[in-house]
Amino acid sequence: DAAEGDCARGARSPIFGKRGVFPMAQAAKRIRIRIGIGGWTFEPWRGTFYPEGLAQKRELEHASRALTTIEVNGTYYGSQKPASFRKWHDETPDDFVFSLKAPRFATNRKVLTEAGESIARFFASGVLELGDKLGPINWQFMATKKFEPEDFAAFLGLLPKSVEGRVIRNVVEVRHASFAMPEFVALIRAHEVAAVVAGDSDHPVIADPTASFVYARIMGTRTDEAAGYAPAELDAWASRAAAWAGGAAAEGVARDVFLYVIGGAKERNPAAAMALLDRLG
Repeated sequence: DAAEGDCARGARSPIFGKRGVFPMAQAAKRIRIRIGIGGWTFEPWRGTFYPEGLAQKRELEHASRALTTIEVNGTYYGSQKPASFRKWHDETPDDFVFSLKAPRFATNRKVLTEAGESIARFFASGVLELGDKLGPINWQFMATKKFEPEDFAAFLGLLPKSVEGRVIRNVVEVRHASFAMPEFVALIRAHEVAAVVAGDSDHPVIADPTASFVYARIMGTRTDEAAGYAPAELDAWASRAAAWAGGAAAEGVARDVFLYVIGGAKERNPAAAMALLDRLG
């Protein structure tokens, strides 16, 4: 679509700092491009991404120093303890960020307007223990969930923009073709909610920027590529991330970027994420 085309043509922005930091001249504002993976516990990463002999309890420590963000999937299936969020906060660098998958109990329902209690319970579960390391919340919907404008609008109205004084960045991951329409884009833009850019997947790609950040999940890594993607493919994704951050979209607005290498050949995902960080660093 047009937004994707703008990003592809935008090429790489001229100046990047360490680990994906993009310094902007405007009032010294800093736009970050964060690159990461889903979770940090996966046996095939041991001895490849993780050094041989590294204790499992130190895997988050290692991953958070090789990458700049992680999307947590466990929060989709059930509540975590506040102590877990505090532990994740304390084990990671100051500039690290966790994105959280919102609980399925809020999104896997026929009538979304009934999700209020599940949403409130999620934000009361201890997620704020992450402090400044709390990134976007990904509200993921099943592929069978169709776009029903009134019900979806009501759901968006239930999502808080802030909790206890902390800004909350919400993103929706919709997977049914019925969402690929201007009415949906206009709706989430009005609520300042982003849509997941589902790259290299069978899901509809909705690349229109609608919030102060862009959230991409790319799912095309392959076992026959040491870094998951061919060099030209990595170059293309790095250029898109730079274009999103640098304001290459039609309205020219700079945005924070969160890009996760998810699915595909999962054993290659850390290598792909690090290769993207190298290109942006």
